[in-house]
Amino acid sequence: MELLLFKPIYKERVWGGQNLSSHLGRKLPALKSIGESWEIVDRLEDQSIVAKGTYAGLSLNELLKTHGEAILGPKFIPEAPFPILVKWLDCKETLSIQVHPPKAIAKALGGQEKTENWYVLNSEEHAKIYLGLRQGVSCLELEEALKKEKIEPLLNVFKTKTGDSYLIESGTIHAIGGGNLILEIQENSDTTYRVYDWKRLGLDGAPRKLHHKESLKSIINDIEIKRARVSNKDNLLAQCALFRIQSYVLNDKSEPLILEENLSARLIHVVDGSVYDSISKHTLRIGDNVLIPFDTEAKLTPIKDAKILITDQF
Repeated sequence: MELLLFKPIYKERVWGGQNLSSHLGRKLPALKSIGESWEIVDRLEDQSIVAKGTYAGLSLNELLKTHGEAILGPKFIPEAPFPILVKWLDCKETLSIQVHPPKAIAKALGGQEKTENWYVLNSEEHAKIYLGLRQGVSCLELEEALKKEKIEPLLNVFKTKTGDSYLIESGTIHAIGGGNLILEIQENSDTTYRVYDWKRLGLDGAPRKLHHKESLKSIINDIEIKRARVSNKDNLLAQCALFRIQSYVLNDKSEPLILEENLSARLIHVVDGSVYDSISKHTLRIGDNVLIPFDTEAKLTPIKDAKILITDQF
């Protein structure tokens, strides 16, 4: 097959802004708060459409039906959706405090588990994230805090910096603070239980629904916080049962990065600079997220100093 680049799907969010335009050069719907750009998705309600090349105009789901083994190799399961969902998140304001149900109870609650990884592309001064309950917080304390709407003091708070990476496993209570531009690489799920939403109104002018009952059943106490950081050399950012994410630094002294065929399907995320794939003849720029099928090779050379993330083992 060939490298697959998809059309973004923009989502208006009450907490969103226009940073996908100013930081990634995207042309966005005017006068709208764009909080999310779904870059690679295979769900009933949303489908990535190939932007160019041999398969232009086809959806990711259509390609899986006709070229599933070529795309995913031995891990292809007929009728199963593409396992990863990739988003850009422009968090002009703080998102709701929320949780995704862990695997053990997700089905019973009528939802899907969702482990995700956040890579911080840009962080404004004083930007932060909330991640996990502080050590020793009990379920009773959490329940009382929900009643009093005083959740924030119970959460771990981390100041963010460009290059930070956080692996958030299902069951972790979390929120992204305002001033963060984040690449989210996640399990293919869209189940979110809101714990608290800062008493704000949604785009429709009404309070957004909270899910206290489901949240209390989903939150795992004392869950391990897994952090990493992109440095000036290649390194491992995240590893879990669902995917692996590695970072690569390319410059004018680097040999081309060769991604051999028939090893794994891969997702390439350009987070700085730009690279040229001499096999597909595509230039990939900051903000691009592309799928390299299992049976396809790529040979990436930096046009100027570049940093890329590669997700595989899914």
